[in-house]
Amino acid sequence: MVDYITVIGGGLAGSEAAYQIARRGIKVKLYEMKPAKFSPAHSNKDLAEIVCSNSFKSNLLTNACGLLKEELRKLDSLLIKIADNTSVPAGQALAVDRDEFSRRVTQILTSNSLIEIINEEVTDIEEMAKNGIVIIATGPLTSERLAEQIGKLTGEDKLYFYDAAAPIVNKDSIDFDIAFYGDRYSQEKKKDESMEEWKERLANTNSEEQSYINLPMNQEEYESFCKELVEAEIVTLHDFEKKEIFEGCMPIEIMANRGIDTLRFGPLKPVGFDDPRTGRRPYALVQLRQDDKQASIYNLVGFQTNLKFGEQKRVFSMIPGLQNAEFVKYGVMHRNTYINSTKLLDETYNLKANNNIYFAGQITGVEGYVESISSGMVAALNAVEQFKTFLACPKTSTNETFLTCPKKFCFSENTVIGALARYISTPNEKFQPMNANFGILPPLEGKKIKDKKQRYQMLADRSLIEFE
Repeated sequence: MVDYITVIGGGLAGSEAAYQIARRGIKVKLYEMKPAKFSPAHSNKDLAEIVCSNSFKSNLLTNACGLLKEELRKLDSLLIKIADNTSVPAGQALAVDRDEFSRRVTQILTSNSLIEIINEEVTDIEEMAKNGIVIIATGPLTSERLAEQIGKLTGEDKLYFYDAAAPIVNKDSIDFDIAFYGDRYSQEKKKDESMEEWKERLANTNSEEQSYINLPMNQEEYESFCKELVEAEIVTLHDFEKKEIFEGCMPIEIMANRGIDTLRFGPLKPVGFDDPRTGRRPYALVQLRQDDKQASIYNLVGFQTNLKFGEQKRVFSMIPGLQNAEFVKYGVMHRNTYINSTKLLDETYNLKANNNIYFAGQITGVEGYVESISSGMVAALNAVEQFKTFLACPKTSTNETFLTCPKKFCFSENTVIGALARYISTPNEKFQPMNANFGILPPLEGKKIKDKKQRYQMLADRSLIEFE
């Protein structure tokens, strides 16, 4: 029996798991293939690299992801703490300076004497698990060789979906004769305001509201944009890649192809905004969200895409205000891999067929940054309990000891952490990756609350009371 726990993957889930294990006095061997080898979507050599949006979503307790972050704060999550410390203005959301976030995570883990970081690709999981506990947190971009190992280990065909990252533009290249700052509803013209009073209020928009830039479109501009979007060239996928697309991260060109009004009722909905040039609600509206602490770059909200880079420049420059936009980074689409957790894992993210192995992160079917951190936390706490249980158990053969002496550390299903763990481990023939949401929590007992905000607040109160 080795005297350490192995964590494979230095992303969000793996980094959180490694930290939580080490802070409980147990050695960790953290395997991360970067910088020796990069996935198609990664470019930063640091740990906990953020590939897509820089947003960790809402901080409000009436939002399930906001509640999940608060639960993780109560568990002293390293990554949520660093996210709080590297945040950039984003209204009610928690968004981070992605480079600074990854740099700080790397700095803390590399300086911990109990954590050994090994920069190489793992290709034999079963050998590692023969003599110790292994947490597989390789993420949705698991390397081909390791994905094959996981396929053999689980006895299941690998599943794929596609996650598309939105492009980022330089703020200085945005035309502010058209664009304006503000959150939804905050910049709507009030009934009793004159045009002069309203424009003066817009001019005095505070720094928090400047975390979003808005680009209004009239009907002709919108329809011309949609026409070019659906006709634009996309990146040709490899033959081995299945064209299965997760609804939660739909490429914008796919949405546009579903009908002329699809975008207007989706990411381009104009509700809650008035165009400063007309004083009326625009026909459609594109939002840009601050992507760095200096507020120098902004990402196109909801514009995950698989368009070729040249086509992105051509088509997205048709958006009013972006006609001279400088694209700092184009959107990319990459293969994501997840296992059929409902058949394979229990509520502690432990592999049913081999108690020495845990999974964590998006490879389990939890979808999102905070959700991945949550799974890393649960897997780590259980790996620690199992490790300590092993030390206390009579010494028989390694595998027999682990199978007979595990101690489960489960969270209540009334918490988002527990509800997510239960969701991915409950049999479901139509299993799809899942974000944090109140729909997976048990309803309030004996109470039917019609007001959604009040109901969500009561669900949040119930969760936090249980944590206390």
